[in-house]
Amino acid sequence: MTERARVQSPKRAIIHYVVAVIIFTLYGSKVCPFIDSLPTTVLLIQTATVFIALFFVRLILRTIYHGEASLPANVTVFAVTGIGFATWYGVLYDFPLDSNLKVMFGVTLLGIVISLDLAIDNARHLFESPNLSQDAPEKCTPLAGQIGLGAMFLVVMVTVLLGLVVTKDLLWLVEHTEHKPAIADIDSILKEFFFVALVVVGYIAIISKNGADLIHQQLERQTHVMVLASHGQLDQTLPSNHVGELGIIAYYTNKMLGDLHASYDEINRTRDATIIGLSTLAEVRDNETGAHILRTQNYVRALAYTLRRQSKYAAYLSNETIDLLYKSAPLHDVGKVGIPDAILLKPGKLTDEEFMIMKTHAQLGADALSMTEQSVDGIAFLRFAKEIAATHHEKWDGSGYPLGLAGEKIPLSGRLMALADVYDALISKRVYKPAFSHEKAKAIILQGNGTHFDPAIVDAFLMCEHQFIDIAAQYSDKDTHAA
Repeated sequence: MTERARVQSPKRAIIHYVVAVIIFTLYGSKVCPFIDSLPTTVLLIQTATVFIALFFVRLILRTIYHGEASLPANVTVFAVTGIGFATWYGVLYDFPLDSNLKVMFGVTLLGIVISLDLAIDNARHLFESPNLSQDAPEKCTPLAGQIGLGAMFLVVMVTVLLGLVVTKDLLWLVEHTEHKPAIADIDSILKEFFFVALVVVGYIAIISKNGADLIHQQLERQTHVMVLASHGQLDQTLPSNHVGELGIIAYYTNKMLGDLHASYDEINRTRDATIIGLSTLAEVRDNETGAHILRTQNYVRALAYTLRRQSKYAAYLSNETIDLLYKSAPLHDVGKVGIPDAILLKPGKLTDEEFMIMKTHAQLGADALSMTEQSVDGIAFLRFAKEIAATHHEKWDGSGYPLGLAGEKIPLSGRLMALADVYDALISKRVYKPAFSHEKAKAIILQGNGTHFDPAIVDAFLMCEHQFIDIAAQYSDKDTHAA
């Protein structure tokens, strides 16, 4: 048995068939002037036997079709059974033709409403199933077509059945009333008419609600996934089935999201490769190591996650923004490619004139990234990379370079990178100094609190300093060279 055949629980079908037995028995024993001549127990047993047989035929059809059979197939079974049931009544009890027709049309009408509701419910269960095949649909059994066909059958059957009720009862009234009709006779006719109408209206209400729930469920899920996709979450999928048109829409929505996700991943890989290439270009000309790049970008990320615990920064430092800061951090010194080797690679302390030239690397990097950003407008990481390159040497008190920005006029990305870059320079060995311990680097950073560094970022550093120690150990120069 396939997944489709296992999806729907038989509970709803059993309830439908039990209710049908009760309705038919009540009609025959309390309402219809001819069938009520039979004892209620006999009528109940006969009706129950018929509908139990119908239920097992339904199970056989589900096995043959590997799932819910089509609406015409199910209705045909009920119609054939109704004809057989009516014929049996006619032969055994010699009921008149109009009563037999009511039996036939009554069973068929119940078959239409039961089959239509179960078809809609089956579609709902298929839509909810997490293990549906995601293969391209070859066939589509239009749900709208099934509902339309069922509604058409329903209207025809209700019209015919109510017509039979009215016609038969009026003829019976004429034949059995010589003068003015008795009130009891009129009550009997109205009782039969309203009983049939009430049953039909009740089933229509159930089918309408079930159908509305199905459409609402699928459209709500479709809308939810599309909203998530509009915010960049492309890993969502819709359960797709081949029951109706919405299942086809779900399949192609999944295909579209899958293709977009693959393209997005490729773009991200291209972006990351570009960042690595540009940052490596700066490393080749500098005395810095690849470990410096790895350490500083991880420091920035640790600081950002800690800083967003403060309500002031919680909204801005979303997961997406922190990821962009992490990705763009390696480009903070890309402007060093424009610094002459004699200055960039000088083993000793720079002269004032040389240092002035060295300081231009911040603006050089920002200008280069700005030109790139203008040529490919809308690339978010380039905006952050430009900010970091331009402002990671600015100081909180305004004494930094290249623009002498102060306080919160310095972009947050630059303020984060400033502390990360200084910390890494302090704990790293240079030709002009040994590597400092974490505690000594921490003391120097604390001395710069409120002058060199943003006090809020210094507080964040103190809260996550153990992460800095772990990052420095994980991406040590020695380990990187060995790798």
